[in-house]
Amino acid sequence: MPKDTVTLREVAQAAGVHPGTASRALNDATRSLVRPETVERVTAAANALGYKPNLLARSFKTRRTISVGIIIPDINNPLFPPMVRGVEDRLFHDGYVALLANTEGDLVRQRQIFQSMVDRRVDGLVLATARRHDMILGELEDEGIPIVLLNRVVEDRVFSSVSVDDAAGIRLAVEHLVGLGHERIGHVAGPQSMSTGFVRYNAFVSDMAATGLVVDDRYVAFAESFSIAEGERCAEALLASPGRPTAIVAANDMLALGCYSVVERAGLVCPGDVSIVGFNDMPFIDRVNPPLTTVRIPHYELGVHAAELLLGRLRDPDTPVKVVHLPPQLVVRGSTARASDRVGA
Repeated sequence: MPKDTVTLREVAQAAGVHPGTASRALNDATRSLVRPETVERVTAAANALGYKPNLLARSFKTRRTISVGIIIPDINNPLFPPMVRGVEDRLFHDGYVALLANTEGDLVRQRQIFQSMVDRRVDGLVLATARRHDMILGELEDEGIPIVLLNRVVEDRVFSSVSVDDAAGIRLAVEHLVGLGHERIGHVAGPQSMSTGFVRYNAFVSDMAATGLVVDDRYVAFAESFSIAEGERCAEALLASPGRPTAIVAANDMLALGCYSVVERAGLVCPGDVSIVGFNDMPFIDRVNPPLTTVRIPHYELGVHAAELLLGRLRDPDTPVKVVHLPPQLVVRGSTARASDRVGA
C-alpha cells in the first residue's frame, strides 16, 4: 500500500535517476528536456508509489501558484459558460487551476475581485469584463500580472485579446435583412462603454450606408447593459417610432429576447410584422419561439485561444501582444422573413 507521503527522491531512486531528472520528467514545462524512455520510467515509478507533487513547495520555488483568475460580467448570461469551459480545459492541460469570479457588471465589486485575485497571487488573468477605457487594467498591469482579454478589447492600452470579428457579424446580419427586402431596419445597440457594443453599433451604421440605406436615429436605441430588461426598454422606444422598423438587429441575444417580449405585448408577430436578429447564438436560443436568427460566435474556441495566449505569456513574458479575431457565422432561423408589403407594417 503506498505511503501517505512519497518524496520526489524516492521516485527518483525507484526509477534509477537523479532527483533533478525526476523533477524535470514530471513537470509539463520541462519534460521535453528528458529522454522519452526516462520520462516513461519516472512516470511509472511515480504512479506505482502513489507520488503526488507538492504544489505548495513548487510555488515557493517557482514563485507561481499554478492558478489563473477568470472574471466574467454576468454568470447568468448563457454566453459565458462555454467560454469559461474552453479556458478551463486548456489551462487544465498544462496543470493550472482556474478561479472563477462574477462581477455582475458592478465596478465596485469588480475592483474588490481584482484585489482578491492579486492577494491570492494568481499567475495571470483572463478578463471578459474589460471596458473600452478601463483604468483598473492599468493598475493590474503595474502589478505585473499577465492579462488576456476575452470577448473584449480596450482602446487606451494594448493587451493580448481574443474576440469575434464583431463588424463582420453585423455585416452578415444587415445583408441578410436587406436581402429579405427590409429598408426600415432598427438597431438595439449594446453599451457604448464596451467594445462589443461600440464596434457593433458603428458597424451597423457603416453597413447600412454601404447598402444605400439611411440610419434613422428614431430606429436606434442604446442599452445600458446586455440584458433582457434593457432589450425591452429599447424595443419599446423603437416600436413607438412613426412608421416603426420592420426589422431589428440586436447587439446580442439577451437584447433580442427583450425585443421578443415587446413585439408580443404590442400585438405584433415576429417575423410577420417585425424580423429580429441577435448576436452570439448563446445556448438554447434555438428553443425560443420563433427560433432566433443570430450571429454565431465560437464560444468554446474563444476560451481556448484566450488560455493559449495567457500560457504563452506565462512561459515567456516577452511574448508579443496578439489580438485575435475569430470569424462569425450567420445562423438563419425562424425570427426573420421577407419584409411585409402591408402599408405601415
